[in-house]
Amino acid sequence: MAAGVCLLSGLTAAEAQVPAKQPPAAPQAATQVAPQAAPQAVPGFWDPRRRPERPDLSRLTVIRFLTETDYPPFNYTGADGNPAGFNVDLARALCDEIKVTCTVQMRRFETLVDALSSNRGDAIIASMAVSPQLRARVDFTDPYYRVPARFASRKDAVMPEIRPEYLEGKKVGVIAGSAHEAYLKAMFTDAELHGYPNDDALRSALRKGEVDFIFGDAISLAFWINGTDSGDCCAFSGGPFVESRFFGEGIGIAVRKGNDVLRQALNWALFRVWEKGRYTDLWLRYFSVSPF
Repeated sequence: MAAGVCLLSGLTAAEAQVPAKQPPAAPQAATQVAPQAAPQAVPGFWDPRRRPERPDLSRLTVIRFLTETDYPPFNYTGADGNPAGFNVDLARALCDEIKVTCTVQMRRFETLVDALSSNRGDAIIASMAVSPQLRARVDFTDPYYRVPARFASRKDAVMPEIRPEYLEGKKVGVIAGSAHEAYLKAMFTDAELHGYPNDDALRSALRKGEVDFIFGDAISLAFWINGTDSGDCCAFSGGPFVESRFFGEGIGIAVRKGNDVLRQALNWALFRVWEKGRYTDLWLRYFSVSPF
């Protein structure tokens, strides 16, 4: 195949969101779909053969997490007014594993790195994509999730597998100027590409049958497919595509440059939370239809 597909391990390829994110759905959308197909679709991003050593945790007394205000289901304000979402629950699980007090402060996404640099927090857990530009300002943990790219089609035209030769002459919609468009231009050279300015226009084109497929961020697409906006029109076709050259290194937790004590503690705790099954429980709670 022309692209790597990763269902069980994140070791061979990576995928990331761009920091300028668009929320995939409201928080309650994660509970609208039937969970029966989810357990076998939970991705794993850690290699059980590469167990990190337990670091010295004695110097950690509190971790002040920073997250963003409105990116459901990853971060949002809960009904009780407190921070909620996948990232928030994962932060609390990490603090529980490290046995340290944990606080979570919500801020606008564009202010998070400056807040970290000025010591108004210790770590950013906000679906932040690892990039060379950000690595110049902060250090990152290992990726704790990745965002695959996937094709979606109308339900009457679903394909179990997609290869470049299968889409010869097919109309494929994609966001113009995006990494997804660049990937299609490089790998799916015989498809007929149609660029759209935003997700609403792209998805509307598929609903109306103006294109045969659309290609984009699988997490966003998963919530759209299973939400009310899609009108139950569409479904995923083929499996996930991951390619670090186009889609980045993954989503990590950011810490201040040189804070290896905290970074290593978080890497150890991430592995432990995954090894104990708590990560899987969280994933299924928020992503009962898997983007993988």
